[in-house]
Amino acid sequence: MTRTSKWALSIVLLAVVLVMLSPILWLVSTSLKSPAEMASFPPSWWPSAPRFANYTDAIRQVNFVGATQNSLTIAFISTTLTTLSSAWVGFGFARLTAPGKKQLFVVLLATMMLPGIVTLVPTYLIFAKVHMVNTYWPWVAWGLGGSAFLIFLFRQFFAGIPREMEEAAIIDGCGYVGIFWRIFLPQSWPVIAASVILSFTHAWGDFVGPAMFLSQDSTTLAVAMATGYVNDKGLPMNNLVAAGAVMYVLPVLVLFLFMQRRFVSGFSTSGIK
Repeated sequence: MTRTSKWALSIVLLAVVLVMLSPILWLVSTSLKSPAEMASFPPSWWPSAPRFANYTDAIRQVNFVGATQNSLTIAFISTTLTTLSSAWVGFGFARLTAPGKKQLFVVLLATMMLPGIVTLVPTYLIFAKVHMVNTYWPWVAWGLGGSAFLIFLFRQFFAGIPREMEEAAIIDGCGYVGIFWRIFLPQSWPVIAASVILSFTHAWGDFVGPAMFLSQDSTTLAVAMATGYVNDKGLPMNNLVAAGAVMYVLPVLVLFLFMQRRFVSGFSTSGIK
């Protein structure tokens, strides 16, 4: 490749990066604008005098700290239980033998094509019957049920572990529970990282679930932000919405930056076998 071609390719890639980053830059820019600049037309890309007080106003406008604690609690419960239950079921599909195992695995994969909105109302009715509404128990139940996609990832990873390790453990008197906890799970950190990121992101960004199952006092940050940033006339304060959104994405961004290597490795080592 010639130097001219390299420069042309670099310019094209830079343009693509700028296009992809433009929504994020616009979000940050909006979070620093004053109400007067928000009302001006045509809108400016960057505020003349950045207003960092929007971030403190965004925290004060809603119960930001309390809602964040609720979101973190739900995300922790969902992430922990979903990862462990998915790993255990994936281990069973990969290593245990039972009649109808292949057919059951096909049914499990078929559930990934079922939209979650289809089961939302029946799920609400069931949880209401057993008095789980306005509690965190629905997320415990969902976590214990695992995730079909994560079960598939764990199953593919565990299927690639040499059978000799399992046989040696059985000869030493180790049962399948011990094999899972002592041998298979410690080796599956790449898939665990992928499961943690996907589960945390799903629970952290969920709006419909908390809006249906939790009261306003115990709701999550997503619901609080969607309904709290309005003025006296009921109109949205978009600069505070943007400031809250910037702070809202920080936990997911930090988690991904911390675990990105294992996250990518988890997908690359869980290929179809």
